[in-house]
Amino acid sequence: MTTAAPPAPYLFFDLHVLRTARLGPSMLRVTFGGACLDGTCLDGAFVSGGRDQRIKLFFPHPHQDAPHLPSRSPDTWWADWRNADPAERAVMRTYTVRAQRHGELDIDFVMHGDGPGGAPTGAAAAWAAAARPGDRLTVLGPTRPDNGGWEFAPPPGADWVLIAGDGSALPAVAAILESLPAATPARVWIEVPHAADRQDLPSAPGREITWLVRDDGGDLLRAVRSADLPDGAPYAWIAGEAGTVRGLRRHLVNERGVDRASVTFMGYWRRGSAEEDLLKEVLAGKSPHTEE
Repeated sequence: MTTAAPPAPYLFFDLHVLRTARLGPSMLRVTFGGACLDGTCLDGAFVSGGRDQRIKLFFPHPHQDAPHLPSRSPDTWWADWRNADPAERAVMRTYTVRAQRHGELDIDFVMHGDGPGGAPTGAAAAWAAAARPGDRLTVLGPTRPDNGGWEFAPPPGADWVLIAGDGSALPAVAAILESLPAATPARVWIEVPHAADRQDLPSAPGREITWLVRDDGGDLLRAVRSADLPDGAPYAWIAGEAGTVRGLRRHLVNERGVDRASVTFMGYWRRGSAEEDLLKEVLAGKSPHTEE
């Protein structure tokens, strides 16, 4: 008997917009549909690992109806995309899976809103703001839950979990809290631009969530530095603006004595740098402190 070869760990999936919903002044949810989200795709289905699962999104340019990918080969797509004409190749960004249901995938987009007339800046945010049902997008995503596209992994000896992030990390924070066992104590700090950006998040005994609103002077690094932390060995997951993330990591390791191996940190963006600036650094082989 011949056994079918397992699908590649990551595949390209063509999706289309089902609907959009405003979650607050700074966040827009786009819900996508597609055959590979409900298990009917022949090559392999999209299977998120949950938590802070990251994926690549490929957007069309304004003059295109669908994103253009020079290659979909797992082995050559990156080189082929990098060498293609930037004016024609799909616009690539890294995002977090907020939720996956049968036939549906939620991605939450931060709306920066600092363009002319308050319009969102950045190619991804601008595309999401204008998205309508039927609009097409391509995703490079996992075909099994035990993939390498997530970072949240408390070690067995952790007594409690520390989570800190800004609005860019909010989708991952929400997904992590949904996956976290209710019996796991957690201290959570989330910095958002406006009070209306706060969301309902899963609660549990021993779980304390603190919202920090920048409009009211809230500051993520200052809040964690001044906090009384629980006893025991923590596992820390921190994400958001790169400079703030570095400061939080230094504070936890150097001032709080947290084991370096117990701190997971990701810079999702960098103050003063546009999306395209960071992408240029990736193409040049530098570290942009982002997931790109």
